[in-house]
Amino acid sequence: MSEPIEDFLGHVARSLVANPEEVRVTRSERDGAILLELHVAPDDLGKVIGKGGRIARALRTVVRASGTKADERRHLEIVE
Repeated sequence: MSEPIEDFLGHVARSLVANPEEVRVTRSERDGAILLELHVAPDDLGKVIGKGGRIARALRTVVRASGTKADERRHLEIVE
């Protein structure tokens, strides 16, 4: 079962990209923190990052904030 933040990331990413079927969010642990990886098609990477990295920065802020409420450190990586 996925967490609400993972569902949120997937929903937002699918609304931005041309290939929504290729969007997936994976969760792992690294250095005592939760790492969420947002996987998108190579052609859609720029759409998820946004102009000047604005969308990626906003998504990372939301992920970190969700970790604060859950008393966890959370990080987001956007990958192909």
